[in-house]
Amino acid sequence: MRKLIAGTFAVALMGTAAMATGLKIEIEGEANGTVMIDLLEEVAPQHVARITELAEAGAYDGVVFHRVIDGFMAQTGDVQFGKEGSDLGRAGMGGSDMPDVPAEFSDVPYDKGVVGMARSQNPNSANSQFFIMFDAGHFLNGQYTVVGRVTEGQDVVDAIKRGTGGNGAVVGTPDLMRTVTVTE
Repeated sequence: MRKLIAGTFAVALMGTAAMATGLKIEIEGEANGTVMIDLLEEVAPQHVARITELAEAGAYDGVVFHRVIDGFMAQTGDVQFGKEGSDLGRAGMGGSDMPDVPAEFSDVPYDKGVVGMARSQNPNSANSQFFIMFDAGHFLNGQYTVVGRVTEGQDVVDAIKRGTGGNGAVVGTPDLMRTVTVTE
């Protein structure tokens, strides 16, 4: 009986590990197209769980890229203040109604196409916002949680409207994530 239970448990674990989770993001604006992201459950399981929960609930649909710095990254994911059609004056200051997620730092480097969780000065303050790298930013290594990497559509990411305001704030109409769906 123990062997049967242990074998069943091992098969269940292997089945879970084999099902990689990802995101399919349809971007609209100056950039138009699909971005596919492989989420790294083994690197940041709590952060990946949060992102997938929000995506499955439709919370990311219509959220703008509020902070975009040329040569660095494009930030999005403010499900509270960053929705298309709302007053975007506070975009980047909000998150979800769920508690913040504790840091899950790793040795995965911040290379082009890496997706990381945005946070405040507190390392344990990530919630819903994330950013996608335009280029390497190794000064972020070990400081921000890596949650995934772009596998298709980096050209779409590279075309996202750049911010010209303070700290990379996008002035005018920002690009947005029209729909975000979870893939397997």
